[in-house]
Amino acid sequence: MRPWPRPRTDGPIDLAQRFRDFAHREVNGNSPLYHRRALEIAEDPAVLALIAALPTAKQQPNLVLAAARVHGAIAVPYRDFREQLITHWPSIAATALTRRTQTNEAGRAATLLPVLARLPGPLSLIEVGASAGLCLYPDRYSNRYGALALDPADGPSSVVLRCTTTGAVPIPQRLPEVVHRAGVDLNPLDAADIRDREWLEALVWPGQDDRLSRLRDACAIAAANPPTLVTGDLNERVAELVDAAPGDSTVVVFHSAVLTYLPSAAREGFIAAVRTLPCHWVSQEGTGVIAEFTDRVPVRDSGRARMVLAVDGEPVAYAGPHGQSLDWFGPA
Repeated sequence: MRPWPRPRTDGPIDLAQRFRDFAHREVNGNSPLYHRRALEIAEDPAVLALIAALPTAKQQPNLVLAAARVHGAIAVPYRDFREQLITHWPSIAATALTRRTQTNEAGRAATLLPVLARLPGPLSLIEVGASAGLCLYPDRYSNRYGALALDPADGPSSVVLRCTTTGAVPIPQRLPEVVHRAGVDLNPLDAADIRDREWLEALVWPGQDDRLSRLRDACAIAAANPPTLVTGDLNERVAELVDAAPGDSTVVVFHSAVLTYLPSAAREGFIAAVRTLPCHWVSQEGTGVIAEFTDRVPVRDSGRARMVLAVDGEPVAYAGPHGQSLDWFGPA
């Protein structure tokens, strides 16, 4: 019999709830397969013990499931998937240890666009936690807000972002002019590199064929006009990226679902530092990630995951995690 690794003392119980939360808050209604799979893993002590042997930061359901897909654990019946997972666990664990959940969702550009387009152009965009930098191209994607269509100046894009809206969303009449694209990441990905693209594709949830197609098209746009991506800690490198931006542009530092992965001290340090830089700050993070927003956003009537969109420290909307919705509560 295969010896199971000894789990951490709080591992299986907390980890099981982590997979249940992932099932109910994130993939429910978005990926039926991942919804079932996460709930099944939550009830499987042996598989939980394998995952619990990883460092806590590497126990993320999305990371583990993506690593499993890379190494062929893709069977639909859970019994077969479980066997594949156990058989290939050394390789799966190695990938989880070396990779990150760098879900580079171009769709988030649709929820960023209304606030970016309000700023005086031309824009220099700097993304922290940039992954492959796919959110740095809001001027190169087509957007559909209900019946309203916004396309690049040279015509419709291969990437079409569809976003439902509520409230007085300040939908722009034209896309902004972007003259500079840069970013920082602990492990920047290259949209032109096949292995990096394969990892990004593995992070797309099963059944989301539109997201997968969009990712591939967005990678093609980024590969044709690569951004400037630097390797390093965002707290250590964001200031130099701001300084390097063209002086005749409006500099915007932004991030989506990034601060949640930072320790609280590093998170607070970044927030304090970015406010001192000569730039605008646009954040798009999960509810509760930026503590000062907690009492400044309306109560939600849904338990599903949402991000809080804010400009220069002022919350203005709830955004769908993949840019699929924008519920505006800020000023018009």
